[in-house]
Amino acid sequence: MSVRDIIEGKKQWRAHMARVKALPPDYRIVYQEMQKYLFKVGPVDLPDGPLLPGIVDFFEEGVAEGKGVLELIGTDVAAFCDDLIKDSPTHADVYRESLGGAPGADGK
Repeated sequence: MSVRDIIEGKKQWRAHMARVKALPPDYRIVYQEMQKYLFKVGPVDLPDGPLLPGIVDFFEEGVAEGKGVLELIGTDVAAFCDDLIKDSPTHADVYRESLGGAPGADGK
């Protein structure tokens, strides 16, 4: 990764966070909780992938339609996030594969 890539990545992240800060407070709080959750359990490509910007797009559309954030995602934020990443490889999957085991295998 070159210095130019790092600088460009920081610019993109700052622009992304500026969009988040422009959301109404309830949307912003839910986004921040989703972001925390996804960084803990989320897909491998989360920082560079389309998921987080896609969530902001979805929220901006909800704001434009005058809907509340819970109308869009429901009351269970973790379940909503799990549905978003259900087919994406996670860090846990990568770790499990590096150990040579499948989910639920004891490795013996």
